[in-house]
Amino acid sequence: MNKITLKRVGELIRAVLELLWNKPDGLMASELIAFVPQIILLTDYEKEYVPLSNMPRYERYIRLATIPLVKAGWLIKSKKGRWRLTEEGKEACLSYPSVTDFYEAAVTNLEDLRGLKPGLLAEAEKAEEKAWEQIKDFLVSMNHSELVQLLSDLFVSMDYHIVWSVPFSKESGQIDLVISKDPLGVGATKILVKIHNNHKSLTAEDVKTFTSFLKPNAFGIIVSLTGFEHDLQKSINDYLGSSIYLIDIEGLFDLWVKNYSNHSIEAMTRFPLKIVYFLSAPTR
Repeated sequence: MNKITLKRVGELIRAVLELLWNKPDGLMASELIAFVPQIILLTDYEKEYVPLSNMPRYERYIRLATIPLVKAGWLIKSKKGRWRLTEEGKEACLSYPSVTDFYEAAVTNLEDLRGLKPGLLAEAEKAEEKAWEQIKDFLVSMNHSELVQLLSDLFVSMDYHIVWSVPFSKESGQIDLVISKDPLGVGATKILVKIHNNHKSLTAEDVKTFTSFLKPNAFGIIVSLTGFEHDLQKSINDYLGSSIYLIDIEGLFDLWVKNYSNHSIEAMTRFPLKIVYFLSAPTR
């Protein structure tokens, strides 16, 4: 009879932790789980899809087994599907002689594992990640003019005024938008906005080029759908102070949702979203 043992759970968790150990920014869960079969031999039973589920059995094991790690503060899972091992998690790994002991220690931090309804949490987690993949694909598929319009909609919803935007017919330049809190755009403080969308992560050299367009005491925003180098924002703050602010694709989405009630009907039509409710585990 096929079944999962605590030892096997430990082996699966070890594979996940190895993949995350040297990834300070973490990995997307879909990418992480796809890598697991490359570093650990799975049985046919583990590779089979769970009945009434859209995931193979080994993936379900991993999602369920990592719930205690999240509750213990050793693993962080974002709602967009990015998993990251915390420093506390690394310390815990080094504190226990085996991953089985590590897992048992995580479970003891839970007051009532049954009350968490882990099956529901795993299914909701997978659905949230799938939804984010679709949203990300939608944003990445936008052309430059559509992205400029999307950012214009967002900044207007945040009570900024569009002083200037790149003409519709032009390709990406060094400056795509100029925004201001002053409705006439004549105030001293203006913010220059640049969209970085060249299929490569934003680098320090890209930022240096952008800053050459900024006047003293001016502010700039760079929106990069392809992300940026690790700790780039910290490096910028150390070198330039807070004059440059970086927004990645997740940050863009979070800002859009945060200001959703302020968007115009046209803006909502250009980037349509719908709230979907999941059955949550009871809190009592």
